[in-house]
Amino acid sequence: MHQPVLFRDRSRPAQIVLGGVVPALVGVVAGVLVGVSSGAYWAIAALAGIGAVLAGFEHQDGWGGADRGLVGGAIYGTALLVTHAIAGTSAKVSLGSFPPLLAVVTAIAGMFLGAAGGRLARLQRERKASSASSSASPSAAEAVANPADTPEG
Repeated sequence: MHQPVLFRDRSRPAQIVLGGVVPALVGVVAGVLVGVSSGAYWAIAALAGIGAVLAGFEHQDGWGGADRGLVGGAIYGTALLVTHAIAGTSAKVSLGSFPPLLAVVTAIAGMFLGAAGGRLARLQRERKASSASSSASPSAAEAVANPADTPEG
């Protein structure tokens, strides 16, 4: 399976675009859609959630994914609220009794989703490494068949 480039190994401009600009643009789209259609809003929110999990795959483990998800979720939620306020439309989806809290909620959700992606990526790398190391060492059947080739232990 394809191993993504780690976020820390990307250039600074790529980090800014992927870690800040993309969540902001998705938040802007969600901010417009929240005043247009609840179905479209939830669809873009689902895509943002999938993006948070996938972004976590660019980190060594769940902790790095959680950090990125927290920041990305906060940027997404803030961009959503600012865009919705500028658009001046009435929300088709409840933003809660205190809408600024939505940015906190999206940051926490992003943190958990990014952590899940980072953890899944770590498990995938560990599984790949263990299968590579087990295929490099002789199997038990080969060791019994050819005891002279096995190292003394």
